[in-house]
Amino acid sequence: MRTISLLLVGLFVSTAVLAQPYEGKVEYDKKRQDAFLCDYAASAEAVDLAVVKYFQELGYKPVEEKGLFNKDKGFKIFKDAFVKDLTDEKQDYLVKVESRSKKSTEGATLTLVLMKGLVNQKTDMKEDEIRKVKRFMSSLEASVQREYLELQIKAQEEQVVKTQRKLATLKSEQIDLEKKLQTNLSNQQDTEKEISAKQTALEVLKAKRSN
Repeated sequence: MRTISLLLVGLFVSTAVLAQPYEGKVEYDKKRQDAFLCDYAASAEAVDLAVVKYFQELGYKPVEEKGLFNKDKGFKIFKDAFVKDLTDEKQDYLVKVESRSKKSTEGATLTLVLMKGLVNQKTDMKEDEIRKVKRFMSSLEASVQREYLELQIKAQEEQVVKTQRKLATLKSEQIDLEKKLQTNLSNQQDTEKEISAKQTALEVLKAKRSN
């Protein structure tokens, strides 16, 4: 009971911690670009789903940078998107989600670059505009945690199904083993009768020695 309580407390603490956006640099289009970043206590897949669904609800689909030798690989670009919570003008939103650790799926960083054509928009942003972007990234936290929970539920469901299949296999093997055991017991009984009959025949033959 204590263990369950501690787990619940840990879950509450982890989900209660709000995402804290910050400013930084990222390499894109062979240039160091001004960017907004935010860390989330969730998997990269959950963060990516939350971001993509947000823009899809606004009617925008991403174009993803791909290619083995593409240094911008992993970026998703929402071109000419209008996000009223951020600006009154259309611009390109470049997003990239990465796990913070190769060994864990519980932490991811979202990188956001705002472009208009080839011009990075953050350079000329005012303080209130920067705060808007950061608030936007923080506001994604609830969606990220919902996606993360659904992914965890799905993964656990798959584990349940996998374990159920394992149990079904074990039960099937048990039935086969019980059938083999029953056959073995029957064979033992038949063999014992055969031994008895042959032993009797042997005694009869030995008895003839004295004749």
